[in-house]
Amino acid sequence: MSNQGLKLLLVEDDDVLRERLALSLRKRGHTVATAGSINLALAAAESTSPDAAVVDLRLGNDSGLRLVPLLRERNAAMRIVVLTGYGSIATALEAVRLGAADYLTKPADADQIERALLGRRADETPAADIPSLDRVEWEHMQRVLADCGHNITRAAALLGIDRRSLQRKLGKYPPPR
Repeated sequence: MSNQGLKLLLVEDDDVLRERLALSLRKRGHTVATAGSINLALAAAESTSPDAAVVDLRLGNDSGLRLVPLLRERNAAMRIVVLTGYGSIATALEAVRLGAADYLTKPADADQIERALLGRRADETPAADIPSLDRVEWEHMQRVLADCGHNITRAAALLGIDRRSLQRKLGKYPPPR
């Protein structure tokens, strides 16, 4: 997609996803340093001086949002994209406030990530990449349920719906994107 590759820092705690995404970005001509935690990311940023970074929102028990301003301190021009499986308006706004240039929800492919890193996302995002409202609701319920240790009663209370309604919604197949 780009004629000149970027020096990227990819921060993702899922080893398989990190390596697959790094490989895809390398095939597109970018130099990619990887890290699985905030401390490793800071060390990699110090040694490689990346132009841009892709930072996962959840890094084990830590938050990738904590890393955004730390990377900004090292390079104010660095383009940072926050990547998450648990997107919300509040975290998107917080990421941008802290200095992220873009915020993508998983599953995001290497093309989407590259467009965001190059600042070309808005006019090139196909409508097919936008999840349906039913899909977003289903993913949100799954995330809340996981955060509650799969306790249906507690998750239903947090979501403000009846426990049986939550069970019925979760029992359905995931809506199509």
